Amino acid sequence: MPRNILLLIADDLGLMTGCYGDPTAHTPNIDRLAAQATRFSHAFASTASCSGSRSTVYTGLHTHQSGQYGLTHARHHFLTFDDVATAPALLNAAGYATGIIGKVHVGPDATYPWAWRDESWGRDVTWMADRANAFLDDAGDRPFFLTLGFIDPHRDTTRAGFGDPDGPEPVFRPENVSIPPFLNDLPEVRAELAAYHHAIARMDRGVGLVLDLLHRRGLDDDTLVLFLSDNGAPFIHSKTTLFDAGVRLPLIIRQPGSAPAVSAAMASFVDVLPTLLDWAGAPLPQDGRPRDGRSLLPVLGQDGRPEGWDAVFGSHTFHEVTNYWPTRFLRTPRFKYHRNVAWQLPFPLSTDIYGSLSFEAMRRAAPDSIERRVHRPAEELYDLDADPMERRDLAQDPAMADVITNLRARLEHWQRRTDDPWLFRDGVSELALRDHVQEGLNLPERWDFSAR
Repeated sequence: MPRNILLLIADDLGLMTGCYGDPTAHTPNIDRLAAQATRFSHAFASTASCSGSRSTVYTGLHTHQSGQYGLTHARHHFLTFDDVATAPALLNAAGYATGIIGKVHVGPDATYPWAWRDESWGRDVTWMADRANAFLDDAGDRPFFLTLGFIDPHRDTTRAGFGDPDGPEPVFRPENVSIPPFLNDLPEVRAELAAYHHAIARMDRGVGLVLDLLHRRGLDDDTLVLFLSDNGAPFIHSKTTLFDAGVRLPLIIRQPGSAPAVSAAMASFVDVLPTLLDWAGAPLPQDGRPRDGRSLLPVLGQDGRPEGWDAVFGSHTFHEVTNYWPTRFLRTPRFKYHRNVAWQLPFPLSTDIYGSLSFEAMRRAAPDSIERRVHRPAEELYDLDADPMERRDLAQDPAMADVITNLRARLEHWQRRTDDPWLFRDGVSELALRDHVQEGLNLPERWDFSAR
């Protein structure tokens, strides 16, 4: 039996779906998929930036390991290292027909060698389904690995738009949308959320078209289907940040023969590549780059949190080339620890968020709230049970001293294990100074430079 793979990636969706509890979202097709699959309640991207997150999915590496430090736009030119083994390369070698339709947003092409590539920045989900049908015709009897990268619900180039409100999707009224707890209830926010939810519904229709295509072609019983989003919603406190609103994301996996379940396993997007290879029976990468991820197949069909799935790490350095703000996180079921390497810099806002009418309105209405999100300390600690939106920083709370000491040590151990260049001592990379330390250089036990 062929062991096919269909990977569906939404753009800037966050958790805004019905099956993840959003009361406004119109996502019947994603919800239908979730009802047939394992829905992960605690899945996390490593970074909340489009190219970086996608590279993590395809390589099983955090961005500080793969070189995909930020967006791969021509003007920014961040690219994955040439010698990194990626999902399309590995599955090509395993005899798969590989293809991608829609948004690609990683590079270089030689490192991501999909044999069939229909790149598009358009929002025509019917076209995407038609091209998927053509890809399946071309694949013939070979097993396939097909990725559909939806543009929706990413912002368009206007200050408040998310693509033209065409098609059969419902038109949402601003007064009826729910307001995520990380946003203010303002007219501009409501107007943008109404347009955003229309784009979500359009993307959901695309998901339905492709799932129906699989069913018509009799491929349900031999295709692993994965649905995820690259990062959180395109609003402040979400996209480009490592707050949960930016990196806690949908992950739905339908495995033929597996019972529906809601898994609380703390899954990372670095686990996606090992999962694909496990399903395909393909060997793990042999590019000399150790990977933290592990296959999710053993936990599919199981409710609750299996033993050992209780922590994830994340790594962000850039969004746009001018958005330099290296930061790392460790997330446990209860706590979130942030290490903000360049904390003296203001947190840089992405172009699409800064230029939006919603951000302008929130800045005008609640400047102190914006200041707290832009000027952040060297480390932050949040109790997610009491504070799921990460608003009350406990890093300086004496009662949390043992917790933060433990999490800090665990994060630094992970940074060393993954050769993170942004593990700093005295303002300098520990990794870069490795040879000098071996020659007797003593690094001060502090993160930031001081002449004294």
